[in-house]
Amino acid sequence: MTAGAVHRQQPYRIRFEWGLDGARIITAGADLAVVVDVLSFTTCVSVAVERGVEVYPYRWKDTGAEDFAVHHRATLAGPRNGGGLSLSPSSLRDTPGLERVVLPSPNGSAICQELAGEVPLLAAVCLRNAAATADWVLAALPEDAVIAVIAAGELWHHGGPGNNGGAGHNGQAGHDGGLRPAVEDLWGAGAFLAGLVAAGREVFTPEALSPEALAAAAAFDAAEPALPELLRGCSSGRELIGMGYPDDVEIAAGLDAASAVAVLRNGAFTRV
Repeated sequence: MTAGAVHRQQPYRIRFEWGLDGARIITAGADLAVVVDVLSFTTCVSVAVERGVEVYPYRWKDTGAEDFAVHHRATLAGPRNGGGLSLSPSSLRDTPGLERVVLPSPNGSAICQELAGEVPLLAAVCLRNAAATADWVLAALPEDAVIAVIAAGELWHHGGPGNNGGAGHNGQAGHDGGLRPAVEDLWGAGAFLAGLVAAGREVFTPEALSPEALAAAAAFDAAEPALPELLRGCSSGRELIGMGYPDDVEIAAGLDAASAVAVLRNGAFTRV
Protein backbone atom coordinates (compact mmCIF):
# COMPACT_ATOMS: atom_id res chain seq x y z
CA MET A 1 0.00 0.00 0.00
CA THR A 2 1.36 3.41 -0.95
CA ALA A 3 1.91 6.23 1.50
CA GLY A 4 -0.88 8.16 -0.20
CA ALA A 5 -3.36 5.35 0.34
CA VAL A 6 -2.34 5.07 3.99
CA HIS A 7 -2.92 8.77 4.65
CA ARG A 8 -6.23 8.60 2.78
CA GLN A 9 -7.12 6.00 5.44
CA GLN A 10 -7.84 3.34 2.86
CA PRO A 11 -9.39 0.79 2.88
CA TYR A 12 -11.66 2.22 5.63
CA ARG A 13 -14.86 3.75 4.31
CA ILE A 14 -15.47 6.11 7.23
CA ARG A 15 -12.52 8.44 7.71
CA PHE A 16 -11.56 11.39 9.92
CA GLU A 17 -8.94 14.12 9.60
CA TRP A 18 -8.17 17.70 10.58
CA GLY A 19 -8.13 20.96 8.63
CA LEU A 20 -7.84 21.85 4.97
CA ASP A 21 -4.78 19.70 4.32
CA GLY A 22 -6.44 16.70 5.92
CA ALA A 23 -9.60 17.36 3.92
CA ARG A 24 -7.68 17.33 0.67
CA ILE A 25 -6.22 13.94 1.51
CA ILE A 26 -9.15 11.93 2.85
CA THR A 27 -11.83 13.22 0.46
CA ALA A 28 -10.17 11.53 -2.53
CA GLY A 29 -12.80 9.10 -3.80
CA ALA A 30 -15.31 10.04 -1.08
CA ASP A 31 -19.05 10.07 -1.76
CA LEU A 32 -19.72 12.52 1.08
CA ALA A 33 -17.57 15.05 2.91
CA VAL A 34 -18.74 16.19 6.35
CA VAL A 35 -17.20 19.44 7.63
CA VAL A 36 -17.39 20.25 11.35
CA ASP A 37 -16.68 23.73 12.75
CA VAL A 38 -18.69 23.93 15.97
CA LEU A 39 -17.53 27.42 17.03
CA SER A 40 -18.91 28.67 14.89
CA PHE A 41 -19.34 28.18 11.12
CA THR A 42 -21.30 24.94 10.95
CA THR A 43 -23.43 25.90 13.96
CA CYS A 44 -24.28 29.09 12.07
CA VAL A 45 -25.19 27.03 9.01
CA SER A 46 -27.44 24.80 11.11
CA VAL A 47 -29.26 27.77 12.64
CA ALA A 48 -29.66 29.47 9.25
CA VAL A 49 -30.97 26.50 7.27
CA GLU A 50 -33.52 25.80 10.01
CA ARG A 51 -34.95 29.21 9.11
CA GLY A 52 -34.87 28.45 5.39
CA VAL A 53 -31.87 30.72 4.82
CA GLU A 54 -29.31 29.71 2.16
CA VAL A 55 -25.67 29.97 3.29
CA TYR A 56 -22.83 30.53 0.82
CA PRO A 57 -19.41 29.61 2.22
CA TYR A 58 -16.55 32.00 1.49
CA ARG A 59 -12.89 31.79 2.44
CA TRP A 60 -12.70 35.03 4.43
CA LYS A 61 -13.99 38.56 4.23
CA ASP A 62 -11.69 40.15 1.65
CA THR A 63 -12.50 42.63 -1.11
CA GLY A 64 -13.87 39.84 -3.28
CA ALA A 65 -16.47 38.87 -0.70
CA GLU A 66 -18.65 41.89 -1.46
CA ASP A 67 -18.71 41.11 -5.18
CA PHE A 68 -19.46 37.46 -4.38
CA ALA A 69 -22.42 38.50 -2.20
CA VAL A 70 -23.76 40.89 -4.85
CA HIS A 71 -23.51 38.19 -7.51
CA HIS A 72 -25.60 35.84 -5.37
CA ARG A 73 -28.01 38.57 -4.18
CA ALA A 74 -27.01 37.67 -0.63
CA THR A 75 -26.28 39.54 2.59
CA LEU A 76 -22.61 39.56 3.51
CA ALA A 77 -21.88 38.74 7.16
CA GLY A 78 -19.51 41.14 8.89
CA PRO A 79 -17.27 40.99 11.97
CA ARG A 80 -18.76 40.11 15.34
CA ASN A 81 -17.89 43.50 16.76
CA GLY A 82 -19.86 45.21 13.98
CA GLY A 83 -23.13 44.65 15.81
CA GLY A 84 -24.99 43.10 12.86
CA LEU A 85 -25.07 39.85 10.98
CA SER A 86 -21.83 37.94 11.59
CA LEU A 87 -20.26 34.55 12.18
CA SER A 88 -22.46 34.34 15.26
CA PRO A 89 -25.27 31.78 15.59
CA SER A 90 -27.39 34.22 17.57
CA SER A 91 -27.13 36.82 14.80
CA LEU A 92 -28.24 34.21 12.24
CA ARG A 93 -31.14 33.32 14.50
CA ASP A 94 -32.26 36.87 15.25
CA THR A 95 -31.73 38.90 12.06
CA PRO A 96 -35.10 39.33 10.34
CA GLY A 97 -35.79 39.01 6.62
CA LEU A 98 -32.79 36.88 5.67
CA GLU A 99 -32.98 34.77 2.52
CA ARG A 100 -29.34 34.28 1.46
CA VAL A 101 -26.15 35.00 3.37
CA VAL A 102 -22.44 34.85 2.53
CA LEU A 103 -20.64 33.64 5.65
CA PRO A 104 -16.85 34.08 5.48
CA SER A 105 -14.57 32.02 7.72
CA PRO A 106 -10.96 30.91 7.18
CA ASN A 107 -11.71 27.59 8.86
CA GLY A 108 -14.93 25.66 8.18
CA SER A 109 -16.18 27.95 5.44
CA ALA A 110 -12.84 27.92 3.62
CA ILE A 111 -12.75 24.12 3.71
CA CYS A 112 -16.31 23.94 2.37
CA GLN A 113 -15.53 26.34 -0.45
CA GLU A 114 -12.46 24.32 -1.40
CA LEU A 115 -14.32 21.00 -1.39
CA ALA A 116 -17.45 22.26 -3.15
CA GLY A 117 -16.35 21.16 -6.60
CA GLU A 118 -14.35 18.15 -5.46
CA VAL A 119 -16.88 15.86 -3.76
CA PRO A 120 -20.36 14.71 -4.87
CA LEU A 121 -21.98 15.66 -1.55
CA LEU A 122 -20.95 18.07 1.21
CA ALA A 123 -22.68 18.44 4.57
CA ALA A 124 -22.14 20.95 7.38
CA VAL A 125 -22.33 19.25 10.77
CA CYS A 126 -22.28 20.55 14.34
CA LEU A 127 -23.45 19.21 17.67
CA ARG A 128 -26.98 20.46 16.93
CA ASN A 129 -27.53 18.41 13.78
CA ALA A 130 -25.07 15.52 14.14
CA ALA A 131 -27.73 12.88 14.83
CA ALA A 132 -30.07 14.20 12.12
CA THR A 133 -27.24 14.10 9.59
CA ALA A 134 -26.27 10.57 10.59
CA ASP A 135 -29.91 9.50 10.12
CA TRP A 136 -29.98 11.16 6.69
CA VAL A 137 -26.79 9.34 5.66
CA LEU A 138 -28.29 6.01 6.68
CA ALA A 139 -31.44 6.72 4.68
CA ALA A 140 -30.02 8.42 1.60
CA LEU A 141 -26.56 7.02 0.87
CA PRO A 142 -25.71 3.60 -0.55
CA GLU A 143 -24.35 0.98 1.80
CA ASP A 144 -20.85 1.16 0.31
CA ALA A 145 -20.60 4.97 0.56
CA VAL A 146 -17.20 6.43 1.48
CA ILE A 147 -17.56 9.23 4.04
CA ALA A 148 -14.79 11.70 4.91
CA VAL A 149 -15.30 13.65 8.14
CA ILE A 150 -13.20 16.78 8.62
CA ALA A 151 -12.78 18.67 11.88
CA ALA A 152 -11.98 22.21 10.76
CA GLY A 153 -10.01 23.36 13.79
CA GLU A 154 -8.65 26.89 13.98
CA LEU A 155 -5.61 28.69 12.63
CA TRP A 156 -3.05 30.16 14.99
CA HIS A 157 -3.15 33.93 14.88
CA HIS A 158 -0.53 36.68 14.83
CA GLY A 159 0.66 37.60 18.27
CA GLY A 160 -0.22 34.57 20.33
CA PRO A 161 -2.11 31.35 20.76
CA GLY A 162 -5.59 31.35 19.29
CA ASN A 163 -7.18 33.39 16.56
CA ASN A 164 -10.79 33.25 17.53
CA GLY A 165 -11.08 36.94 18.19
CA GLY A 166 -9.45 37.72 14.88
CA ALA A 167 -9.85 35.17 12.14
CA GLY A 168 -11.48 32.09 13.62
CA HIS A 169 -14.77 33.43 14.93
CA ASN A 170 -14.94 36.80 13.20
CA GLY A 171 -14.25 35.42 9.76
CA GLN A 172 -11.62 38.05 9.05
CA ALA A 173 -8.21 37.68 7.49
CA GLY A 174 -5.07 38.12 9.58
CA HIS A 175 -4.20 34.52 10.38
CA ASP A 176 -0.68 33.32 9.65
CA GLY A 177 -0.15 30.06 11.44
CA GLY A 178 -0.75 26.37 11.26
CA LEU A 179 -3.65 24.30 12.46
CA ARG A 180 -4.89 24.49 16.04
CA PRO A 181 -6.92 21.33 16.66
CA ALA A 182 -10.04 22.58 18.43
CA VAL A 183 -11.53 20.02 20.79
CA GLU A 184 -15.11 21.13 20.12
CA ASP A 185 -14.71 20.07 16.49
CA LEU A 186 -13.46 16.67 17.63
CA TRP A 187 -16.62 16.31 19.71
CA GLY A 188 -18.86 17.43 16.84
CA ALA A 189 -17.25 15.03 14.40
CA GLY A 190 -17.44 12.29 17.00
CA ALA A 191 -21.15 12.93 17.58
CA PHE A 192 -21.84 12.32 13.90
CA LEU A 193 -19.62 9.25 13.77
CA ALA A 194 -21.10 7.85 16.97
CA GLY A 195 -24.53 8.31 15.39
CA LEU A 196 -23.53 6.10 12.48
CA VAL A 197 -22.21 3.40 14.79
CA ALA A 198 -25.23 3.58 17.12
CA ALA A 199 -27.60 2.97 14.22
CA GLY A 200 -26.37 -0.61 14.24
CA ARG A 201 -26.40 -0.97 10.48
CA GLU A 202 -23.97 -3.68 9.45
CA VAL A 203 -22.03 -1.46 7.03
CA PHE A 204 -21.31 1.06 9.77
CA THR A 205 -19.85 -1.35 12.25
CA PRO A 206 -16.63 -0.22 13.95
CA GLU A 207 -14.65 -2.22 11.36
CA ALA A 208 -15.78 0.27 8.70
CA LEU A 209 -14.30 3.21 10.62
CA SER A 210 -10.64 4.14 10.56
CA PRO A 211 -8.89 4.25 13.94
CA GLU A 212 -8.91 8.04 13.59
CA ALA A 213 -12.70 8.02 13.19
CA LEU A 214 -13.12 5.62 16.09
CA ALA A 215 -11.02 7.93 18.28
CA ALA A 216 -13.28 10.89 17.44
CA ALA A 217 -16.40 8.87 18.29
CA ALA A 218 -14.82 7.79 21.57
CA ALA A 219 -13.94 11.39 22.43
CA PHE A 220 -17.57 12.39 21.96
CA ASP A 221 -18.83 9.45 24.04
CA ALA A 222 -16.51 10.52 26.87
CA ALA A 223 -17.58 14.19 26.68
CA GLU A 224 -21.33 13.75 26.16
CA PRO A 225 -22.40 13.55 29.84
CA ALA A 226 -20.92 17.00 30.54
CA LEU A 227 -20.94 18.47 27.05
CA PRO A 228 -22.35 21.98 27.81
CA GLU A 229 -19.90 22.48 30.67
CA LEU A 230 -16.98 21.21 28.61
CA LEU A 231 -17.88 23.44 25.67
CA ARG A 232 -17.99 26.47 27.96
CA GLY A 233 -14.68 25.44 29.51
CA CYS A 234 -12.66 24.67 26.39
CA SER A 235 -10.35 27.28 24.90
CA SER A 236 -12.68 28.36 22.10
CA GLY A 237 -15.71 28.50 24.40
CA ARG A 238 -13.90 30.54 27.01
CA GLU A 239 -12.66 32.93 24.38
CA LEU A 240 -16.13 33.52 22.93
CA ILE A 241 -17.62 33.98 26.40
CA GLY A 242 -14.84 36.44 27.19
CA MET A 243 -15.66 38.35 24.01
CA GLY A 244 -19.26 38.69 25.20
CA TYR A 245 -20.93 35.88 23.25
CA PRO A 246 -22.07 33.32 25.83
CA ASP A 247 -25.32 32.79 23.90
CA ASP A 248 -23.37 31.53 20.90
CA VAL A 249 -21.70 28.88 23.04
CA GLU A 250 -25.06 27.82 24.49
CA ILE A 251 -26.58 27.54 21.01
CA ALA A 252 -23.62 25.44 19.85
CA ALA A 253 -24.00 23.15 22.87
CA GLY A 254 -27.57 22.19 21.89
CA LEU A 255 -26.86 18.54 21.15
CA ASP A 256 -29.41 17.14 18.67
CA ALA A 257 -31.50 20.31 18.92
CA ALA A 258 -31.90 20.56 15.13
CA SER A 259 -33.62 18.25 12.66
CA ALA A 260 -32.49 20.16 9.56
CA VAL A 261 -29.63 18.59 7.60
CA ALA A 262 -27.45 21.15 5.78
CA VAL A 263 -26.18 20.03 2.36
CA LEU A 264 -24.39 22.14 -0.23
CA ARG A 265 -26.36 22.56 -3.44
CA ASN A 266 -25.45 24.97 -6.24
CA GLY A 267 -22.87 26.63 -4.01
CA ALA A 268 -25.11 27.18 -0.97
CA PHE A 269 -26.04 25.15 2.08
CA THR A 270 -29.77 24.46 2.15
CA ARG A 271 -32.08 22.39 4.32
CA VAL A 272 -32.65 18.75 3.42
